[in-house]
Amino acid sequence: MSLRAMIVYGGWDGHQPRHVAEVFARVLKDDGFDVESFDSLEPLGDADKLAKLNLLVPVWTMGELAEAAGRTVCAAVAAGMGVGGCHGGMCDAFRGNTDWQFMTGGQWVAHPGNDGTRYTVRVTDRQHPIMRGIGDFEVSSEQYYLHVDPAVRVLANTRFPVADGPHVTNGPVDMPVVWTKLYGKGRVFYNSLGHQADIVAAEPCLTIQRRGFTWAART
Repeated sequence: MSLRAMIVYGGWDGHQPRHVAEVFARVLKDDGFDVESFDSLEPLGDADKLAKLNLLVPVWTMGELAEAAGRTVCAAVAAGMGVGGCHGGMCDAFRGNTDWQFMTGGQWVAHPGNDGTRYTVRVTDRQHPIMRGIGDFEVSSEQYYLHVDPAVRVLANTRFPVADGPHVTNGPVDMPVVWTKLYGKGRVFYNSLGHQADIVAAEPCLTIQRRGFTWAART
């Protein structure tokens, strides 16, 4: 039986949701998924549709998710549907929906230095199948500062501060970049890289994302 994935994309245009969704759709199809893509949040309220999925891929920065739809998608994850995403498309989506934040494991709050900040991503769990064979690497993009669920399993992190800001006086802080978590019977994967489609498509980000999708879908 084929694996089924659904991508929902939209929200703030600055994250190039359509282009990122196209990259993800290509990767998923290459890995054997049947993929449906929607530029609407309506499918997130369809419990019957979600129940048939192995994987949900949200690419929707900011925006608003109806409370009932939020409960529906979280219930689907708790029942076993996987979720995998990146950057603001997953952990800066639906800022007013705390159910979504509880499920995903974190919420963006700042990116000191903005786009073009050069920083190191340090792999902290080299034995996990998502990160196996991937070493530390540098990226020039937004460095996400997030409020993070202490229950997540951190696979890679980055050290703040790099750019100046009010956070600097707190001293060095290790911030998760890649994590997994469990939500009921569902698996959740997140990667804070991916400000625009070129970052998503660059290695090793693309390999991390591909493996994260596979892990979340239990393949």
